[in-house]
Amino acid sequence: MVALKHAGLVCATEENADRFYQELLGLIKNSPSILPRSLSKAIFGIDSDLTMINYMKEGLHFEIFIQDQKKKNSGTIEHLCIEVENRQEFIERCRSMGVTLNQIQKGEKKLVFITDFDGNLFEVK
Repeated sequence: MVALKHAGLVCATEENADRFYQELLGLIKNSPSILPRSLSKAIFGIDSDLTMINYMKEGLHFEIFIQDQKKKNSGTIEHLCIEVENRQEFIERCRSMGVTLNQIQKGEKKLVFITDFDGNLFEVK
């Protein structure tokens, strides 16, 4: 058996991370910690300390690294899929918070994708 334990993503600022993962998704924020430069370099090839914040709730765990890296403008395929209790209500919350929303008609279904404040892509079921 294989289970996803957490997803590690990058946000430019703690404020962006808080708005999306805490305010919009309703996850619980743990105190930020520092991944030392030596580990950051060994694991990710990044030669600097990294601030890391965990946002969790009921089996959902995002490990957010704060780093001001620019996202490519050529589009992205990588995404995470989240399931929400009431998709229409969630879509309205996204709109009210200024979250980028993309709704695509696919036959009888409507696909919904959102982008956090740093370019991370999520499919919403």
